[in-house]
Amino acid sequence: MLTALGKVTGVTTVNGIYETLDDRFRTGRCTLGDRHLERLYEGCRWAEGPLYVPAWRQVIWSDIPNDRLMRWDEATGTVGVFRAPAGNSNGNTVDRQGRLISCEQGNRRVTRTEHDGRVTVLADRYDGKRLNSPNDAVVRSDGTIWFSDPDFGIVSDYEGHRAESEIGACNVYRLDPVTGEIRIAAGGFEGPNGVVFSPDERRLYVSDSRAARVSVHEVRDDGSLSSGKVFAEGKEGVHYDNIRFDDEGRLWVAALDDGVHCYAPDGTLIGRLLIPETVSNIAFGGPKNNRMFITATTSLYSLVMSVTGAPRI
Repeated sequence: MLTALGKVTGVTTVNGIYETLDDRFRTGRCTLGDRHLERLYEGCRWAEGPLYVPAWRQVIWSDIPNDRLMRWDEATGTVGVFRAPAGNSNGNTVDRQGRLISCEQGNRRVTRTEHDGRVTVLADRYDGKRLNSPNDAVVRSDGTIWFSDPDFGIVSDYEGHRAESEIGACNVYRLDPVTGEIRIAAGGFEGPNGVVFSPDERRLYVSDSRAARVSVHEVRDDGSLSSGKVFAEGKEGVHYDNIRFDDEGRLWVAALDDGVHCYAPDGTLIGRLLIPETVSNIAFGGPKNNRMFITATTSLYSLVMSVTGAPRI
């Protein structure tokens, strides 16, 4: 049963939340949603990894330094602790069977929460060496799990445990949860972060926080990725975290202190959502998949939008 740790009865009003940079942001009906942000919870130390689970009607998200997974219940508005300790979990997703997949920075592994609550370790090593600190994951329709592995969780004790990288590189991996095979899908990143497939799954988009860019990679038949090309680059001082598509092919990007960016399919920045805290992650959810859940510093926000997220797997 959930406990009401931080139910908020009011809302946080932000004037001018939608900033149009290209007329396609307006004509694409991106600005016709809520005129306010609703703060669902405040009290995290650094919130990340929101995931809407339709079967539960709940949002699961990570409070990394406090080492806990949180959950917000859509029906009651209450907030509770889903799991603690949680291995300094960061990104969360679900597999084709509706099981929770979590990237545990502190434990340096990718795990699956079974329907009965047991936690199964899916990956913690590559070529006999410990992973750095898995950050974000996405599940393809064939059941394979693709995840980023920067060193963010081992550079200090704040979001994990300080350690030296055994692999010596920051990669994106492809994991077959049936066979347990893990392979490097792409390398050469400075700090790979958010990962998401295009709606047709022919391309994987990766945000590289340290390089301040989003790259797009063709998915080859053997499961490897092309070297990729730049899809979007942040202006000076702007870095990207996780990324999500809507159902019209626009890419929405958590841009930290620059709010939430919206990119047209051709890579043009067409608009922004202005958020009062530093944005870490975003996710579409709700019954119509048109409610954006935003983790930002201490809070979980939501915004019912006039756009719809890409179809759920």
